[in-house]
Amino acid sequence: MEKISLKYVAGVMLLLKSSLIGFLVWKIVSSPNELQSLHFDKEFLLFVGAGFLAQIIDGALGMAYGVSCSTMLLGIGVPPAIASASVHTAEVFTTGVSGLSHIVMRNIDKRLFFRLVFTGIIGAIIGAYLISKILDGKIVKPYIAAYLLLLGIYILIKSFRTINAKKSNWKYAPLLGFIGAFFDSIGGGGWGPIVTSNLIDKGNSPKEVIGTVNTAEFFVTFFSTGVFIFFIGVDAWKTVLALIIGGVIAAPIGAYLIRFLSPKTIMRLVGVLIITTSTYTIYKSLH
Repeated sequence: MEKISLKYVAGVMLLLKSSLIGFLVWKIVSSPNELQSLHFDKEFLLFVGAGFLAQIIDGALGMAYGVSCSTMLLGIGVPPAIASASVHTAEVFTTGVSGLSHIVMRNIDKRLFFRLVFTGIIGAIIGAYLISKILDGKIVKPYIAAYLLLLGIYILIKSFRTINAKKSNWKYAPLLGFIGAFFDSIGGGGWGPIVTSNLIDKGNSPKEVIGTVNTAEFFVTFFSTGVFIFFIGVDAWKTVLALIIGGVIAAPIGAYLIRFLSPKTIMRLVGVLIITTSTYTIYKSLH
């Protein structure tokens, strides 16, 4: 694996991304009835807002797009499977751009990348299958919200810790990749908070970790999306399109805001946001 050039990885990413774009265009053209049901109403604007805020957070922090977006979608009543499918479909586009950018800027550790990507794909496929075909959305919703709540608390605690630099240690990377991708598919987010946070917490270089994890995330989200499309289809065009629009608008703003906010401040804001919205979702699910 060490001999494989990152140029080939970039080529595969472009090929997979192009194939998804082609499939979505074909779906839209061959299913005009689905487009007729697309209304640019108040709900559409709420979804745009969710995608916008999530991308602002991700652009400034380098993680938490999925967990932030899923938390907001669940909070406004989107079923868990639809929320996760929509987030991952939109995320293929954002992670693709992010991953290619990191490859160009050489923020990648190839050894870490290959330790993460294969187990990550397996975890993503299993998680996406479970939430699509086996787990009942209404029953699992409060549990997913509880998982997101714990992630929010975890991110908040991380923001108050000082991490000392150590020699790179990728020993548990394959297991982290599997766990992160599995819960990411089921909960609609968590790859970054679980994988990135733990690897940086071990003292690894933040630059290499963020670049490598973000690049591997493209493959995780692509295969999650593939399973969702196969089992539940892409019927939530309103949600997907709104998330993409919100994310595209927010991308340059998030990059600009990072100049004024420290990573610890952003992590605290993210933690508070996720804790608040997840607690509200749990409350609504139990009443």
